[in-house]
Amino acid sequence: MSYIIACYKWVVDEADIRINPDLSIDTKKSKGKISDYDKNAIEAAVQAANILGGKSLGLTFGGPETRLSLKDALSRGPAEGCWISTGEAAKADAAVTAKALAAAIQKISDVSLVFCAEGASDTYARQTAPRIGAILDWPVVTSVSKLDIEGSTLTAVRKLDDCLQTVKVDLPAVVSVLPEINDAPIPGLKAVLAAGKKPVTEIKAEELGIDFSPKTDVTEIKGYLMNRKNIILSEGEAADKVKELAAYLRKEGVL
Repeated sequence: MSYIIACYKWVVDEADIRINPDLSIDTKKSKGKISDYDKNAIEAAVQAANILGGKSLGLTFGGPETRLSLKDALSRGPAEGCWISTGEAAKADAAVTAKALAAAIQKISDVSLVFCAEGASDTYARQTAPRIGAILDWPVVTSVSKLDIEGSTLTAVRKLDDCLQTVKVDLPAVVSVLPEINDAPIPGLKAVLAAGKKPVTEIKAEELGIDFSPKTDVTEIKGYLMNRKNIILSEGEAADKVKELAAYLRKEGVL
């Protein structure tokens, strides 16, 4: 039975992050969570597995804390979980992450489709899917807002800056999806209980035989302090104020 894989990342919950007066980041009390965008990738993999008659699998790469993600991921529908375990993951850059995920995918027999989010909710680097595809030498389709699978052909609608592009690729392939691809469900109690009984494979880093030395090194992370313009809309009719407010929000990239 062919596997449809959803790659996901365990990230710090941004709601728990504190920014100190010197703009340094305090994550000591921060909990972890599955990246918000990755939840859509997981749902896309589950739906694709149903169409292809395959088996969905959640794949993640991280340190000991990442083990906590497996039950949550499996409660969202995948039949199996796989965790690449290494303490080196904390220092990993996009190149190392892609190498680790691609190596694990190669160890899993008969994979027809790999899903990633367009970007993770912490860095949104948008590199994972293209890098995995390059390593595996598979076609890659990014920025996917809609897809259809017939036999071994995937038709995807890509949402670009100023247009929609429809492309077709033969499987196996790597796809990165946008949040609008689906509505990722919130797992119910039954799904959470069932997740604890699903099989999970732990892959030790040394089993992959790859170099985990990053090509980039993060030297500092600082918070961003934005000075609000404090624009007051006090004149004119209510409808005009709403239009003006919407215009300002679009200008600042909020809408």
